[in-house]
Amino acid sequence: MSEASSGFLRELEAFQAERLSPILGAGRASLDEDAPADAARMLQIALANELNVSELAAAWMPTTPEVEVKIAFARQAGDEAGHFQLVSARLAALGFDPASFAPPAASPLFQYMQSLTSTVERIAAGLFTLEAMAWGVNESFMAFCARRGDEETVRIYREYIQPDERAHQELGRRLLDRYAVQPDQQRAAREVVARVLEIAAAARAKAAEKLGAACFPGC
Repeated sequence: MSEASSGFLRELEAFQAERLSPILGAGRASLDEDAPADAARMLQIALANELNVSELAAAWMPTTPEVEVKIAFARQAGDEAGHFQLVSARLAALGFDPASFAPPAASPLFQYMQSLTSTVERIAAGLFTLEAMAWGVNESFMAFCARRGDEETVRIYREYIQPDERAHQELGRRLLDRYAVQPDQQRAAREVVARVLEIAAAARAKAAEKLGAACFPGC
């Protein structure tokens, strides 16, 4: 890692953390307020998110020229599909019939991400930022479940989902170090990080009104 790229990544991570802070803070505030949300309903949101991210990463593969990035998206797609299966099984155990799940239309966030065409933008959006947000909001969701005695959901997230989210984020960091080397590429990465978190913050605020809590999981 060059000094220039190292400096860029440190700056980008700090920028991401600043923009992500209100989203994570809303989840923690929901915990402090002891929000009366339904964990099974929250897990249905997770089910949709896991499916959307898996489809997105798979859709990016054919038009991403760099082989190692193709494989990174393939790994992400497979991991998120596995998360879908884990969440689906947990919902079944909680009394929800996974066969009744109807995937919703693509959200504004995923519509935006589908429009990204450059490798750097896709890495910054999908691996670096979306996965950082997922890891953070999942921590609040795990705390929510723990307070309600749902240790099995906590175990699934702690042992399977969260390690994958962290690995995806670190993979995104390494790939940005390799591919976001020119000023225009670094500028594009920063713009994508800002836009992803802007759209996500608005969407999560709207969903929180319906759920009665902001501590629902990510992808």
